[in-house]
Amino acid sequence: MILDSLSNARYYENAHPLFAKAFKFLQESPLATLALGRIDIQGDDVFALVQEPEGKDIVGAKLEVHRRYIDLQMIVSGDEVMGWAPLSGLGHDLGFNEEKDCGFWSDKPMAFYPVRPGCFAIFFPEDAHAPNCGKGKSRKIVVKIKA
Repeated sequence: MILDSLSNARYYENAHPLFAKAFKFLQESPLATLALGRIDIQGDDVFALVQEPEGKDIVGAKLEVHRRYIDLQMIVSGDEVMGWAPLSGLGHDLGFNEEKDCGFWSDKPMAFYPVRPGCFAIFFPEDAHAPNCGKGKSRKIVVKIKA
């Protein structure tokens, strides 16, 4: 997991061959006015999901994992809290949907992090995460990057 500000993206652009494309999209797009839904950046290798989720209580937060994609979750407005735990330490698998590249775990997050507008979190396939926690609605861009 990486948690940082978009202003520091240059430190991570070379951490993965497709990160530079993802960060360029986030830096050059009008994030506040993008239509909700999917935006292709480089086909199925890099694409963005523009979302406005309603925050949920951290008490019932479910950890999710992805095998084929890395999540780069950028907060545009509102505040969000994201839970995290290392996949290697989890033990209660609730099943994985290969088609949706998403699995859930009943374990609790090891830690919760506030993510403010202008900041991002990167979750690798080894990172279980519980997004969309907090109060109120947030606007976020989830860039899916082929692992």
